[in-house]
Amino acid sequence: MSTGRAGVRAGVTDWAIAVCVAATLLVTGLFGQNSTTNLDLFGYALLAVGGLVLAARRRAPVPVLAVTGLCAVGYQAAGFDVPAVAYLCAVYAAVRAGHRTVTVAVSVIMLAALPLAALASGLHDTGEALAQARGALELAWLVAAGAAGEALRQAERRAEEAERTREETARRRANEERLRIARELHDSLTHQISVIKVQAEAAVHVARKRGEQVPEALLVIQEAGREATRELRATLQALRDDDTTPPCGLDHVPELVERARTIGVDATLTVEGQRHDVPAAVSRTVYRIVQESLTNIARHASAATVSVRIDYRPDALAIRVDDDGKATPDTVPVPGVGLLGMRERVTALGGRLRAAPRGEGGFTVHAELPVDRTS
Repeated sequence: MSTGRAGVRAGVTDWAIAVCVAATLLVTGLFGQNSTTNLDLFGYALLAVGGLVLAARRRAPVPVLAVTGLCAVGYQAAGFDVPAVAYLCAVYAAVRAGHRTVTVAVSVIMLAALPLAALASGLHDTGEALAQARGALELAWLVAAGAAGEALRQAERRAEEAERTREETARRRANEERLRIARELHDSLTHQISVIKVQAEAAVHVARKRGEQVPEALLVIQEAGREATRELRATLQALRDDDTTPPCGLDHVPELVERARTIGVDATLTVEGQRHDVPAAVSRTVYRIVQESLTNIARHASAATVSVRIDYRPDALAIRVDDDGKATPDTVPVPGVGLLGMRERVTALGGRLRAAPRGEGGFTVHAELPVDRTS
């Protein structure tokens, strides 16, 4: 949006400069001419065109340079002793755009053509023609215009280089911080989660070996330990590889549903609509919404059935997770870290999230994520 506004402002500025230059040339020509011949009218037209064409100097600096040069030669030949102000502006714009060689070549041609144009206007004295040509295009002003354009071009290039250097420095620092976080996570969490996982699996193994019934809570701990290990491994891999490893997304949702079945929940997955490609951020968000919803159901809902529904729409993707847990319409949902995380993810993508108890009992999580299929 800011780039669009800057372009509009630049266009308005270019037209304002072009109109001012054209008006200056016309006023100078009017004060210098007394006749009203057809040739004079042609000269006035060249003065106006030579100024107004400057409005396109950013988009087409070389054509503008050529047009302003031809106009200057043309109105000199028509008898208008008017400085080539528009050509100097075109020289500045062309050099600023990096067309130095073309500008030098055209300027040399101009310096040679202006005395000939002065002779064509009716002057018979070569010295007088050279003087008029020198007055129309002073070499010092020509060099100054080119130098100003080159100075600004160099300044812009240095600014771009500095910006690029800042971006590279910020990217390098972000990579260093990312690797530091990966090391911290590995050192602080991997060991503790591994201990929980090993102890839970050992307890389950001992219970089964003795022929005892394994407590449901112990099975949940065992599965949670495995899931935490997988998630931590995937997170560490993503941090170390800088997103070169594809994260979990829509294709992994069936695994979440199957995992929910292993802990005794009757989980079903329904996919509606015609499946189409979605942005990676949307795919990851869907996975996290389903994952967090199923985790909350396993921990808090005491639900027997869960339905996960994914609806592909032309411009959106809808996700709905319903359970028949202990939540009632009078239950006030407490926004935990998981729910807040879901809401932040959805909001960041411009979507909507509703998480509330159902009228018939249980809890529902419903999210709608916009999908820009043109990108």
